[in-house]
Amino acid sequence: MSELPPFSIYFIAALLVLASRGYVRKVILLATPIIAALHIGLNVDAGFLSTYATLSLELSFMRIDKLSLLFAYLFCIASFIAGIFSLHVDDTKQEIAGLVYAGSALGAVFAGDLVTLFIFWELLAISSVFFIWARGTERAVKAGIRYLIFQIMSGVFLLAGALLHYHFTNSLAFEHIGLDSAAGYLIFIAFGIKCAFPFLHSWLTDGYPEATSSGTVFLSAFTTKVAVYSLARGFAGEEILVYIGVTMACFPIFYAVIENDLRKVLAYSLINQVGFMVAGIGIGTALAVNGAVAHAFSDVIFKGLLFMAMGAVLYRVGHTNGSDLGGLYKSMPKTTVFCIVGALSISAFPLFSGFVSKSMVMTAMMQEGYGYLWLLMLFASAGVFHHAGIKIPYFAFFAHDSGLRPKEAPTNMLIAMALAAILCIFIGTQPHGN
Repeated sequence: MSELPPFSIYFIAALLVLASRGYVRKVILLATPIIAALHIGLNVDAGFLSTYATLSLELSFMRIDKLSLLFAYLFCIASFIAGIFSLHVDDTKQEIAGLVYAGSALGAVFAGDLVTLFIFWELLAISSVFFIWARGTERAVKAGIRYLIFQIMSGVFLLAGALLHYHFTNSLAFEHIGLDSAAGYLIFIAFGIKCAFPFLHSWLTDGYPEATSSGTVFLSAFTTKVAVYSLARGFAGEEILVYIGVTMACFPIFYAVIENDLRKVLAYSLINQVGFMVAGIGIGTALAVNGAVAHAFSDVIFKGLLFMAMGAVLYRVGHTNGSDLGGLYKSMPKTTVFCIVGALSISAFPLFSGFVSKSMVMTAMMQEGYGYLWLLMLFASAGVFHHAGIKIPYFAFFAHDSGLRPKEAPTNMLIAMALAAILCIFIGTQPHGN
């Protein structure tokens, strides 16, 4: 059983979903991440490496260490919560896409070589675009096409870099790559596209707000976090990442402040938060990298919670334009509370999940002598508090009374938001060692 790749559990489940209906299908959707997590916990040990040979190349579907295990558990948690949130959806394409998408993320973090990584890199792109197209609007279709172009382009860079790397090193092992060669730069750009580096980010802010109410929850959890994992694996300590990360943390602030669509505000905020992770990876010290990885874990939970809250508003109201909302706390009080928990977490309030991880990155930055960049990150943190901590809950739930009185979010949505909120508080209140 230790040689059974965890991603295969998701892929098998996708086939079962295709052949099932009703409650059986829903049980499969919820049971899959639980079974995958149990399989990882009971049958997979750190240090395990499973190789296979093809075309005279030795490749690996399974390379297990603490870094890959942490992201694997995170993706299982994220897919479980997102699955609960989307239980009301009766759309075979979205249900299959969710399983393939989550399974591809697992495959990517366990990939031991660049070719295997490329396979799951492309599966991530192909499966995730269906969450945008499922919205069915003309804008969603066009945004999905643009999204897919960027994602496929990232795969092209990755494959070209992998082949060039193999040509000069005779190795495809996915380990530290660095920026000492043309191959390294090609792979770096591939990771940068999926990480939403500056000037390579429009696919995210264009596509995510056009996805379905539940699809955006899936999207926020996997693509950029696989890219963060890949950067941590291949480019930790590359100083250029510090400057890229600081830029990512700062520039979305200005767009988020003036944006009216609250889901698009969250899309810009997602880039901002990934910026903290990228900067931590670039610093490269144990404290910084641990902080970046911890912040990736926290971000999946609190950003997912915020996207779920806005998804609930979209589901009940039909839009998330801040200027046309307000007063929703009167008829959606539970969603309001969960949104506030997410807002406090992303704002790094003490006793909420973002506080410790963001502080680790900021502390490492100061320790390594990046004082002026620390000030920019402090500005970025203040911007997060403004656009995500205040703007989103205020305009959605407390601003001028719009007269809208939608029903509270469906029970499955409330359960998913409650689980995420509990995790935000649990992570933030646990003692952390040095």
